[in-house]
Amino acid sequence: MSAALELAGLRTVLDTPEGELRAVDGVDLEIAKGECFALVGESGCGKSMTALSILRLLPDVGRIAGGSVRLGGLDLLALPEAAMRAVRGKRAAMIFQEPGTALNPVLTVGRQVAEVIERHTSLRGPAVRRRTLELLRSVGVPEAERRMGEYAFQLSGGQRQRVMIAAALAVDPEVLIADEPTTALDVTIQAQILDLLAKLQAERGMALLLITHDLGIVARMADRVAVMYAGEIVEVAPREQFFRAPQHPYSQKLFAALPGAAQRDGSLAQIPGQVPPLTTEFGGCRFTERCDFAFERCAREVPQLRTLEPGHRVRCHLRETERAAPRAASRAAPAAAAAAGARRLLDVKDLKVHFPIRRGVFRRTVGYVKAVDGVSLAVAEGRTLALVGESGSGKTTVGKAILQLIRPSAGSVRYQGEELTRLGRAGLQRYRAAMQIVFQDPYASLNPRMRVADILAEGMRSLGVGRDDAERARRIGVLLDQVGLPASATSRYPHEFSGGQRQRIAIARALAVEPKLIVCDEPTSALDVSVQAQILNLLKSLQERLGLAYLFITHNLAVVEYLAHEVAVMNEGRIVEQGPAGEVLRAPRHPYTRTLLAAVPKVD
Repeated sequence: MSAALELAGLRTVLDTPEGELRAVDGVDLEIAKGECFALVGESGCGKSMTALSILRLLPDVGRIAGGSVRLGGLDLLALPEAAMRAVRGKRAAMIFQEPGTALNPVLTVGRQVAEVIERHTSLRGPAVRRRTLELLRSVGVPEAERRMGEYAFQLSGGQRQRVMIAAALAVDPEVLIADEPTTALDVTIQAQILDLLAKLQAERGMALLLITHDLGIVARMADRVAVMYAGEIVEVAPREQFFRAPQHPYSQKLFAALPGAAQRDGSLAQIPGQVPPLTTEFGGCRFTERCDFAFERCAREVPQLRTLEPGHRVRCHLRETERAAPRAASRAAPAAAAAAGARRLLDVKDLKVHFPIRRGVFRRTVGYVKAVDGVSLAVAEGRTLALVGESGSGKTTVGKAILQLIRPSAGSVRYQGEELTRLGRAGLQRYRAAMQIVFQDPYASLNPRMRVADILAEGMRSLGVGRDDAERARRIGVLLDQVGLPASATSRYPHEFSGGQRQRIAIARALAVEPKLIVCDEPTSALDVSVQAQILNLLKSLQERLGLAYLFITHNLAVVEYLAHEVAVMNEGRIVEQGPAGEVLRAPRHPYTRTLLAAVPKVD
């Protein structure tokens, strides 16, 4: 099968105050027509920068220092910018990781999809509108005709991601680069999108470069897998060989960090330390400092990418003489028994949040959107209640209504017996430190004009945590270490971090004021599996040590299996099934719950 995309010795450099940062350092890849090629690795390893280099969408400080990128034989690095604009969107398209920043906030979502169609096809007028509507429906946008006239801020995170996918697929590109395309999507829509991408590949012979941290998606979609670490490829293999017996120690660590019921009674395996700074001049293996099997040669000699068997290559000195054994199959552990007599921290009864629909010149109310329609739940001290369901089912609205960030239309919210719905702004201030939230989109929730130190200190000053600035500064250092960020992060701004690193900052901010209840709105959706393991272990250890309670909003059912004590399944504003995590996930009774579980991609 002929190659649709070829990368040979690609090197991308970012000019920083610390020197040249080699974000992509000699990457060789070849993706065939109709093939799904998955690129996995931690945040900061160079995956997204590889994708941006292919389409020549580098930041101002970035430049391609060497190598070649060929699209069907066309050398993209030799094209002038005017010719490259004709390639982007038509022959090669990209789905970005953060739809909140990739979509234009002043154009309707329908207009943004239509622009791509008009730029690269001869369709005009009603034909463009019909094609736009067809695309939005094909990627699962609800009420697509109405949504066409709305703006990005009016859509949920999952709906925004679907709009981006529709725009990328608008003119049937030869190569689609998907950078975490299902990060913000619930499992049922994720399954629809993955099925759609697979169908397009089969029908059009489209090549797909899939960048993801979800090994379940890799197992479902990929024909071949490449693992990237510190700017270079450390392992490439066909899917079956990779999942049966990963050979690089880093690949093995990624599998060990996956959450699930089997690890419920213990901690997830973590990869110690962090990805080394890419301004470093490496004289040996880049994984040495974090590897359990490193020996003297690893520190002084750079390993080469060697072929172990046809199609399977690995960059590791160990594999010159021996092969890693196949992975052991994991066995599900029984769910932990409920804690007897745990005191209720939060009680929610018949909670309703109805948003008015206003129309006409005088904006009269003609109806209501019943985002939350009679939800009842309880969270005990030291316990985790997972709230799962599709995008738009009302999960995030429940979390915000509990914290009184959105005032409920009806119902009761009691924290330690105190009715919060009756309190004014001053009364609620007493409970702000006790109840915190980690939002789904860290880019939107962090102030872009504030340094990390100021972001973390702001809440502590406002709520009186810490005696003085010196004590708060010490606490900030501890917080950054807990969430896996270096102390030097305090002086940097949010835009200087990867998506996963920004989410860690958001989690540190919530922990800074020593809360008793944390509403976690998809807190690990932007994290790769190794950092996810650190965060989940951190949340679990904090819960055990401090008695923290979590309302954990997520679509990742593997995380639910690992962390949650109880599960509530939400659909169209109501809870349709609720109970202990083990019972609900292993013997679901409601058809909607069974549909959710059937859509989850499995690693094994």
